[in-house]
Amino acid sequence: MHPTIVARIAIALSGALAALGAAFSAAESLTVVSWGGSYARACEEAYLKPFAAETGIRVRLEDYNGGLSQVRAQVEAGNVHWDIIDLEYADLVRGCDEGLFEILDTSMLPEGADGSSPEDDYYPDMISECGAGKLFYSTVYAYNHERTTGKVPATIQDFFDLKRFPGRRGMRRSPLANLEFALMADGVPADEVYAVLDTPAGVDRAFRKLDSIKDRVVWWEAGAQPPQMLADGEVVMTTAYNGRVFNAQVLENQPFTIVWHGQVLDTGHLAIVAGSRNIDAARRLVTYASRPASLAAITRYIAYSPARRSAEALVSTHAETGVAMAPHMPNAPENTRLAVRSDWLWWADNGEDMNERFSAWLLR
Repeated sequence: MHPTIVARIAIALSGALAALGAAFSAAESLTVVSWGGSYARACEEAYLKPFAAETGIRVRLEDYNGGLSQVRAQVEAGNVHWDIIDLEYADLVRGCDEGLFEILDTSMLPEGADGSSPEDDYYPDMISECGAGKLFYSTVYAYNHERTTGKVPATIQDFFDLKRFPGRRGMRRSPLANLEFALMADGVPADEVYAVLDTPAGVDRAFRKLDSIKDRVVWWEAGAQPPQMLADGEVVMTTAYNGRVFNAQVLENQPFTIVWHGQVLDTGHLAIVAGSRNIDAARRLVTYASRPASLAAITRYIAYSPARRSAEALVSTHAETGVAMAPHMPNAPENTRLAVRSDWLWWADNGEDMNERFSAWLLR
């Protein structure tokens, strides 16, 4: 063969191999964005580390505090460095409408542990156009029972009662869940909360109730903060994610009591950021995380319920302490008797307006 031809073949092969190498390098790592703290560690142990071990794809975990501003900025700038994001359902729906997330190929979702189809196995609203449901979690409130003498708080009304239970409260710096808490504390039945919130008078009513404790509130943003605030005595009671309180109870022996009355039950989902440079690897990870066994594995590290029916039969004990997990699940019947299920559609439609009003209210 002529030397020139050989040289051209060599150059072509070299270019092809370089392209394959670049593609492999891009696909061998993923950036997953989640909520930090004990929840992120639970996800890491339950499915991120096993996925990396099985596939050889490295996973880098970053923290955020929710919302769409950061992912929106990346997508609009065409400079996407996140691949997968763990987010609340209302943000998933709103972001999907804005084109911030890739469309979910439901054919990649694995079947149930009992052989059922994903459509039958997932709970309602857990499969959407852009995301796969992962778990149920609750915003509850908790108190330190070693610092509480005599009467103890037992209802959402007690959280707002500064006369019977004086002291500072912790609340998330967000209208989400706080508006629901306020209306229930003001006497609105759980099944009427969103009908009331759907009126200007109802929104005014919720903010008036928040006004009644505003000057005694310490605001938190990251899920790890409320248990620390309770432990330090910075607040006498605080809203919090139920799983974070549970982990403080069993891992740190903190004397915390969860009040399930008036809990706001919500869902967490995984979505792939539009324009991800590692789309194939991202799809593989979402598929892996959606296995019933992966969802059940999360419950071995934190008290959040699986998004799939067949995964519930796989819920066992806490990996480090051996505590039976089923009674601590937020959607356990005994915990949901006086709960409100977060209305993702209402928040998807009204979330931006409520965020603006809440921010203005904080500054007043």
